[in-house]
Amino acid sequence: MRYTSTADERTRETLKLNLANMLTLFRIAAIPVVVICFYSPMLPHARPIAAIVFGIAAVTDFIDGWVARRYGQTSRFGEFLDPVADKLMVSIVLVMLVQAEARWFEDVIAMIIIGREITVSALREWMATIGERANVKVSVAGKIKTTLQMFGIAFMVYENDMFGIPIYTVGFVLLVVAAVMTIWSMWIYLRAAWPFIIEDLDTANE
Repeated sequence: MRYTSTADERTRETLKLNLANMLTLFRIAAIPVVVICFYSPMLPHARPIAAIVFGIAAVTDFIDGWVARRYGQTSRFGEFLDPVADKLMVSIVLVMLVQAEARWFEDVIAMIIIGREITVSALREWMATIGERANVKVSVAGKIKTTLQMFGIAFMVYENDMFGIPIYTVGFVLLVVAAVMTIWSMWIYLRAAWPFIIEDLDTANE
């Protein structure tokens, strides 16, 4: 008889693809489609199509979390994959926008947002190593930041005016607000982690 360890069973359960995880994976799979559409010279409306694909993928960010909670499909794999999908989408498309526009204010906004994502990801990883990851879980400010980023980026990718409304400008304003929320949410996480950072530094200096 073949026995399977508890660890192996947990691993299989974690990696099991449920609907919530599939929605998250779809978000990652949509990234190359957005890139191809954005740069394609063959499509007459390349950027609007890229924006629509990005928007559909962004909507799954709100759906997969709801599905996971509603149907009990939460998993460690999903908890890991969801923020990775968000950061990949935001970072890659921001780089495309910076390359396409090449203006200093877009550059600064992109640097703030991407720099924050790297900082907070590293902070969460460090907090996990000391068993305190729960202290830097996603906050309301972080969720608002993500929502503003998704709308702002989608509008900037779309670029074309609609019904006389400067869609790109609206998107940029939303992204500026998102950058402010980005700094604020990072401060919240750093403040929550600060006592543990001080404790670790004091221990290292003993």
